[in-house]
Parts: sequence; structure tokens; C-alpha cells
Amino acid sequence: MSGLEQLVVVLAGLGAGVLSTTVGVASLLSFPVLLAVGLPPVVANVSNTIGLVPSGVGGGIGYREELRVHPRITAAVMVLTGMGGAAGAALLLALPPGVFEAVVPWLILGTCLLVGVQPRLSAWLAAQRGRGGREVHPRLRLSAMATGFVLLTGVYGGYFGAGAGVMMIATLALSLDIDLRVIAGIRTIALLASNLVAALVFVVVAEVDWLAVALLSVSSIVGGYVGARIARRLPAAVLRMLVVVAGVSASTVMLVG
Repeated sequence: MSGLEQLVVVLAGLGAGVLSTTVGVASLLSFPVLLAVGLPPVVANVSNTIGLVPSGVGGGIGYREELRVHPRITAAVMVLTGMGGAAGAALLLALPPGVFEAVVPWLILGTCLLVGVQPRLSAWLAAQRGRGGREVHPRLRLSAMATGFVLLTGVYGGYFGAGAGVMMIATLALSLDIDLRVIAGIRTIALLASNLVAALVFVVVAEVDWLAVALLSVSSIVGGYVGARIARRLPAAVLRMLVVVAGVSASTVMLVG
């Protein structure tokens, strides 16, 4: 890479870090940049996954107060997404490139819809649980269905990950009765687990462009921290709107591309 291309990758890492911890579509920025500077698709995907691991570290530091609120939920989601990340990394190396191209944009659009209607849908679900005068207790544990969706999101995160943050927010917001900013923090640290496990697999068995990894790493950790500090100060409605806009934009880019 030329000096200018290296600068572009650094800036992409910074922007991807911010996007990762705010709206969850980091790879839609950094992955195309790696392709544009000449990396083959699988090498770019692998290098992107490894290079964005520090963004999750920065985001975890930025969300440290939110992550203390429900430590058991956070730990459970991290374990599930870590397991999924290993499976996703294996799929990336075993399947032909682009095998999910036709499905993923529509999946992201569907989860955007769920994020948008989540407050009303959650209120309706609570009303259904409270029918007959029964006391409604906050949902603070993952159901069997939610566990499955968290695991699948981890698989997708390890495979490619564009929009995985949107999917995770939709799953957790519909499954748990906790603050959206706390969910954003759990989302960030969970996808860190997915990316970290996938990165360990890639380091051992895949071809990696270590210059690209280094350039993304140094800036994405800063971007992840900055994005978390921005997101935790946003009203929940604004954060939800930004997640939906980012997810729709990501799916549109993937469909057009």
C-alpha cells in the first residue's frame, strides 16, 4: 500500500470503530476500503475482523458503567457469541465467498424493523404477560429462543459481521427489559467476543495482511471508545433511530453492490 492508501485505511479504522459502538455497521465502512486498496475478498474479510478487535476493547472501556448493570446477562451473551464466532470463522474459510449475499441484506432490514417497533412490541408483549391480573416481572434472563438468536448472531459476526450489531440490539431489546444504552454496551462487548474468537482462528489458519491489521487496530480502538462515549449520552429514541438508519443504509448498500 502507498502512504495515501495507508492513511485511508487508518481513517476507515477510526470511522469503523465509531460505527461499531454506536450503530453496529462497522464492516460496511472498513471492508470496502480494504478491497479498494487491493486486498482479495477473503484476506480483506479476515484482516478486517482481526483489525477491528481493538474497537470492541475501546467500546468496552467506554461502556464500562453500562456493563456493570447486568453482569450475568453480559457474561452469558459473550459466551454465546464467542462460540458463534468460532463457527462463523470456520464457515468463512469453508464456504465459497459471498454465499450469504442474497440473504443478509433482507435479514438486516428485518432486524431494523424490529428495532424500530421494539418499544411498542415490548409493551404489547408485557400486556399479554400481564393478562388475567398476573404480576409482570422484568425479563432479566435470556429465553431459549433468544439464546438461539444470540448464538446465530455470533456466527454471522464471525463470518462477516456487517449489521451484526443491529441484529444483536434487536434480539436483546425484544428479549430483555433493560435500558437500550445497556443493551448497546452488551452488544459491543458481545461482538468483541465473536470477533476475538474468530480472529484467533484466522491467525492460525488463514492468510492475513498484517499491515492492514495494524493500521485498523491503532485507529479502531480510539474510534470504539469515542463511539461508546457518544452513544451513552444519546437519548434512547435517538440511538434507536440511528441504529435503524444505519441498518437500512447498510442493507441498501449490500443490495445495490
